[in-house]
Amino acid sequence: MFSFCTDPAILEGFQWLSCYLTTGKHMSIYYALGTVLLLLAITGPVALAFGFGGASAARSHITPLRWIGKTYIAIVRGVPDIAFFLFFVIALDQMFEYIRHTIKCPDWTDPVRQGSDFVVCAAAKLPLGNAPQWVHETYGFSIAVLTFSIVFGAFAANVLFGAMRAVPRGQLETAEAYGMSRRQTFWRVLVPQMWVFALPGLSNLWMVLIKSTPLLFLLGVEDIVYWARELGGAKQPQFTDYPHPDWRIWYFFALLVFYLCFTKVSELVLDKIMARLTLGQATAAGERQRKAAR
Repeated sequence: MFSFCTDPAILEGFQWLSCYLTTGKHMSIYYALGTVLLLLAITGPVALAFGFGGASAARSHITPLRWIGKTYIAIVRGVPDIAFFLFFVIALDQMFEYIRHTIKCPDWTDPVRQGSDFVVCAAAKLPLGNAPQWVHETYGFSIAVLTFSIVFGAFAANVLFGAMRAVPRGQLETAEAYGMSRRQTFWRVLVPQMWVFALPGLSNLWMVLIKSTPLLFLLGVEDIVYWARELGGAKQPQFTDYPHPDWRIWYFFALLVFYLCFTKVSELVLDKIMARLTLGQATAAGERQRKAAR
């Protein structure tokens, strides 16, 4: 049967390239692109939730809770990201397996830590050895989301903590004078007003998060940088129907264009959000909008 992508007379120029870019192996880089976008879509809100919780704890009137919040911010922000990714993922995975081990294998007598090896019963393994491939991939992706969220949540917590302190004290005192409780003042006055002060820092943090996605390879996730290096390397005729010299420069150039376009779109969206948040606010941006509307 005739095939467009196997006829030697057709495989030339643009048609050859279109066939090359749609091979089964090339689909991996497109799937990896979707993985990166999904990671950002999930990690952004989750990291913001971690940050909000950390900032709220750091300004809490309950001393132990305040210590926890400030310790979380200080420790995670003080450790290099790459070191945190290399250590924390292993520790987190072993913690989950140890909890399962104590529950599922209470009769286990051998030590879990045997030299440099961490040994648990087969039923406690995450994921199980006989689990389908998609389970292994989903578990690795979940660990990546959690790790990114904890790391960038600490930076978000520091930004939100500063934004909470930037809200004029008079606003809070006025709310208390009207009889609002501490909880009502926090949710009705402080939280709505802090976002305008937090957004510049959160915008920078979002850009850093986008640029940090290549660290996925440290967590065992095959990201777009991995596949760009893999697919762009020289391919010999005896191993593929689409031989080519070293094309990694073009693959990485495509990644450069992707990241620049993605960050530009992010800037436009964040500018729209900032304009919406500063509308009517007693800030420099809000004052500019008020004058422009005259």
